[in-house]
Amino acid sequence: MRILKTVLIFIFAITPWFLQAQTLQPKPTKAQLAWHDMEFYLFMHFGPNTFTGLEWGHGNEISPWDRNHPDYGTSTYNDVFVNMMTEIFTNYGPIWELWWDGANGEGPNGKRQVYDWKRFEKTVRDLSPNTVVFSDIGPDIRWVGNEQGFAGKTNWNTLDTAGFRRGAGSPPMDTLNTGNVHGKNWIPGECDVSIRPGWFYHKAEDSKVKTPEQLFELYLKSVGRGANLLLNVPPDGRGLIHENDSAALVGFNKLKAESFKNNLAKEGKGYFQRYNANRVTRALNDDDLATGEMITLNNLQTVEIKFEKPEMINCIVLSEDLSAGQACAGFIAYLTNRKYKAVTAIKGTTIGRKKIITFPQTEVTSIIISIQGQKSSTLITEIEAYNIDERLIEK
Repeated sequence: MRILKTVLIFIFAITPWFLQAQTLQPKPTKAQLAWHDMEFYLFMHFGPNTFTGLEWGHGNEISPWDRNHPDYGTSTYNDVFVNMMTEIFTNYGPIWELWWDGANGEGPNGKRQVYDWKRFEKTVRDLSPNTVVFSDIGPDIRWVGNEQGFAGKTNWNTLDTAGFRRGAGSPPMDTLNTGNVHGKNWIPGECDVSIRPGWFYHKAEDSKVKTPEQLFELYLKSVGRGANLLLNVPPDGRGLIHENDSAALVGFNKLKAESFKNNLAKEGKGYFQRYNANRVTRALNDDDLATGEMITLNNLQTVEIKFEKPEMINCIVLSEDLSAGQACAGFIAYLTNRKYKAVTAIKGTTIGRKKIITFPQTEVTSIIISIQGQKSSTLITEIEAYNIDERLIEK
């Protein structure tokens, strides 16, 4: 069990553009919506392994997973676990996220603990109802199936959990990565990754800290795909963040702030105004269209932002209102240029909390977003356009 504390919180206040709103189930709780808005935050592995140099302890070091406890491997140990959670939740906090990692090894007596998850969940709900709980199957947040820090390009916030259990009995990795399109439970993905090769601090890894550019790429592949990014930054033996880690974080924050400080879409006419035109010139980069062919935009939902003068962009950010659930299953972003009578079409699937789309720098006179598929009416809250450093666009 790991207790998380907010280090960085990014909250966006935006006005929704509602497109034929209707109810969609399942939908997030108030606590889950607040979690979605956090986007990116840190956690820290700090304990005996920080000083022993081990990544995986032997079970005989001062740990919450105490395999040397005389009751480990018995039902009585669940009492110990509940008492520990009760102490933490009543003496510290507020605690907004709780991790149930799923690690479960044998004790010295050869026994493996069978955890009473239902009892644990009830304990958390009774003591701290606003705490969101993470595991392979939630109940509030799910692991994305890897520790590299990226979610699926298609990423549903819904998941089916029937027949699965935490740890070895979890859903397949690809399912955790993408979710289930018609999943019965709102359990969004969280991308956990370490700034270093290991989870605990090791002096030998001081030169292997991820660069600001690598952290920005992780941001694009996690937050930019509708998930949250949980970055591990382990304190060293002093209990401090090492200088190399700190420099990488400062550099990443600078890249992020500079990249997304100037939303060019706000300068365009028709911002959030519905667009009803039916035809645009073919997409030059769309292999599905023949040369010179005209295409018809899907009449589901379309919006256009027009610029008075051409703008150079290489990044579009879309956001979907999730309060009624996740709707968009497919979209096309058309980058048009009246001067050259050209259109570039970029296809996507899910949007979710945030979708960051990067592409080679393109001169545009308008941006058209067309919803091509949806489970119910898609509620778009924001359309943003940027011209970021070319070295940062997702490869």
